[in-house]
Amino acid sequence: MSIKAGKAEHGEKAAGQEKQPSQDPQRTSVAVQCGSEKSFEDSNIVLVKSWSDNEDDQEGDKLAENKKLRRREKRELKRKLLAESAEDEVAQKKTKIEEKRTALKVDKSQEMSENASSEIKSEDLMADGSGPDTAKKIISSDALKQSRPGYSDDRFSETTYYFDKGLRKVYPYYFTFTTFTKGRWVGDTVLDVFSREFRAHPSHEYKRCIEAGSLTVNHEKVAVDYKLKHNDLLANVVHRHEVPVVASPIEVVHIDKDVVVINKPASIPVHPCGRYRHNTIVFILAKEYNLKNLRTIHRLDRLTSGMLMFGRTVRKALELEEQIRNRQVHKEYVCRVEGNFPFDEIECTKPIEVVSYKIGVCKVSPKGKECSTTFKKIGYNPKTNISVVRCMPHTGRMHQIRVHLQYLGYPVLRDPLYNHPVFGPEKGKGGNIGKTDDQLIKDLIHIHNAENWLGIDGSDSAGVVSISPMETPVPIDDRNESECVSEAPIVPTTEDEKFTFKSVATQTNHDEPDPHFCKEKLTKEPTCSECNVQYRDPKPMDLIMYLHALRYEGPNWSYETSLPPWADVNWTED
Repeated sequence: MSIKAGKAEHGEKAAGQEKQPSQDPQRTSVAVQCGSEKSFEDSNIVLVKSWSDNEDDQEGDKLAENKKLRRREKRELKRKLLAESAEDEVAQKKTKIEEKRTALKVDKSQEMSENASSEIKSEDLMADGSGPDTAKKIISSDALKQSRPGYSDDRFSETTYYFDKGLRKVYPYYFTFTTFTKGRWVGDTVLDVFSREFRAHPSHEYKRCIEAGSLTVNHEKVAVDYKLKHNDLLANVVHRHEVPVVASPIEVVHIDKDVVVINKPASIPVHPCGRYRHNTIVFILAKEYNLKNLRTIHRLDRLTSGMLMFGRTVRKALELEEQIRNRQVHKEYVCRVEGNFPFDEIECTKPIEVVSYKIGVCKVSPKGKECSTTFKKIGYNPKTNISVVRCMPHTGRMHQIRVHLQYLGYPVLRDPLYNHPVFGPEKGKGGNIGKTDDQLIKDLIHIHNAENWLGIDGSDSAGVVSISPMETPVPIDDRNESECVSEAPIVPTTEDEKFTFKSVATQTNHDEPDPHFCKEKLTKEPTCSECNVQYRDPKPMDLIMYLHALRYEGPNWSYETSLPPWADVNWTED
């Protein structure tokens, strides 16, 4: 019945006649029976398309196809709109995440805190005639509540430099070390933790500090056997004595609104670590060149000299960081090594493992991370049995160049760590150390306690800081200087170095440092063990390792320093 009606109606439409939809109850009942809300005519079209094979039915087929096409287009449009909406939502979330990351990086860069250190000015300690004990009480109740402060002008002005015998020195000052209890410390006594984790002072010195109340937990004095709990805040007020570094000027290779590139002298760490704080690159640049809030892009070992980049904006710092991380930056170093290095270019691909993050020591090991360094000999001096070698690291592992050269049997000259018999009679050549990792670490710490050159806490690379007490300790007050005596002239000594130093000070609207030692600026703490001992200074040459970062080149940029004097194969130390 419905099929015939459909054909009849289709014939009438083909003849160009229009009809009103039928209200025949029979048709309506069919629609109801079919369980569809569509009109009967719609159902007829479907039936016609399904049953008719005549040419007269082509128009009906086209109508059905057009309907399906329109429905498909609507579905596609809806799907597209939903996809675009989802993409917009994802993009917005990514933008928010990036903004948060950038904000965190800005905060971190501006704070540059030293392991959550809270700091104080030395002049605040002695204000209004109050002595160190009063100052310590003030610190424990107020100053320590500010965690992770940034390096403000107050931090930079808490002490000053002076220069002596080719060394840059810092007047002693008061400082507060703070840290929260780590998980592995929970349940251990406060004395055990400081004796084990912080080797800057012997155990009996930490015991004295705890009993005196200068080493506190949660701003309160505790017993030596107090057991640490989660989130305990440890604080130790010390009269801080920094180690000297070479007095070489910092040459600015390039400076603009986005980036600062310098030629870092050897012996100066990039960031505060261990016994270095004001004698670091970031503090010297801020105090003497007025270059503050610099963002670290990469790092160099303390004893390594050469090219070091800082970002002046977050965007530039992140851009260059990403290029280095993605290995888009070509790095070139030059070094001076023992022995006659092979003539042919050598690529060392031995994996490197960190033996101890705490003391900063690595070795070649199958368990290490993949890395690659290419070496090419520049020249050889048979009289001294010394080679000058160009190094191109393709990865950025800790101490990579030094460890690979040690493995090849050509250690870097004046490398106090990897060119040392502690690694065996062949100094670790071919990976032959002849002892376990635990024994190696134990031996290194023993040597450090005797020679004081190992980078403790992994915050710095190993390097010579041979500061041994004189045979007869001399109280520092017994020095025979007048109130303000001019010591040895500050480096630079050559005309070129003087020009570099003055021109940078002019660019940054900052003055040159005062080279004189002034006894009036010297503070003394009765309970400080270092105040009563005069140390024998290292020679400037003892603070230099013959490894130099020469050139960094990335997409559309390249920076290069001048070669150090020792890069000449015929150069001698005399």
